[in-house]
Amino acid sequence: MKLPESNAPSLFDRRAVALHRARAQDEALFLHRATVDEVQDRLSMVNKTFTAPAIVTPFAHIWREVIPEAEFVPDDEVLALQPGTHDLVIHAMALHWANDPVGQLIQCRRALRPDGLLLVVCLGGETLHELRAALGEAEIEVTGGLSPRIAPMAELRDLGGLLQRAGFALPVADTARLTAEYRDILHLMHDLRAMGEANSLSGRLKQPTKRQVFARAQQLYADNFQTLERRLTATYELICLTGWSPDDSQQKPLRPGSAKTRLADALGTKEGKLSN
Repeated sequence: MKLPESNAPSLFDRRAVALHRARAQDEALFLHRATVDEVQDRLSMVNKTFTAPAIVTPFAHIWREVIPEAEFVPDDEVLALQPGTHDLVIHAMALHWANDPVGQLIQCRRALRPDGLLLVVCLGGETLHELRAALGEAEIEVTGGLSPRIAPMAELRDLGGLLQRAGFALPVADTARLTAEYRDILHLMHDLRAMGEANSLSGRLKQPTKRQVFARAQQLYADNFQTLERRLTATYELICLTGWSPDDSQQKPLRPGSAKTRLADALGTKEGKLSN
């Protein structure tokens, strides 16, 4: 089935995303490995055996040792997933680079069989808030302006709402935070490049940044987010989404007024009158 053309604005330069990922270094992909652990933990709590999994990921080799039987597809704008083929789809550390995240989720739902599970892990809005604050304040002070440097990432509530918009049943969204430490701001930015997570915004600055901006950002970062060991802390927020492809066998919420037991009886108390 051919998907309709997306009207979503191109916030991200997908060619730049691909180039940055091509230069990624395996030893720097600790967030992707943390995602594997998170997914395994969540699947262990699901009382169901999955026989036809698919994994949307830019780094398939990280998953092959864990779920070798899965079909691996890149996170292109149009996912290479056949409708109704899978009972499990894992969208791993890629949704935060999607120009049309709702479209990505809809494609995943179409790829699922009835009562199939979607599990998404992506970066959330608290990610790199320290770097965002330091660079922003430094650039304003030094240049008098502000350029797009760190991608805006969705908040937990917003991503949970996307699951419902995409038609998933029983949606759940929660978060886990990881903290890393770096020698200085240049060490942090080097690590982001090694992860393939460097700035890929379409509106990013296309000319070199003044050294004074980074020098001032380093000072601000250290003033506000330095450990006792004089290292800089950086937050990575992993947002985890789960949703099920609708099926008649799933639990349905009761209609208002359909309860057969009074709350007072269940609590073992007497029901009193409301007073003015």
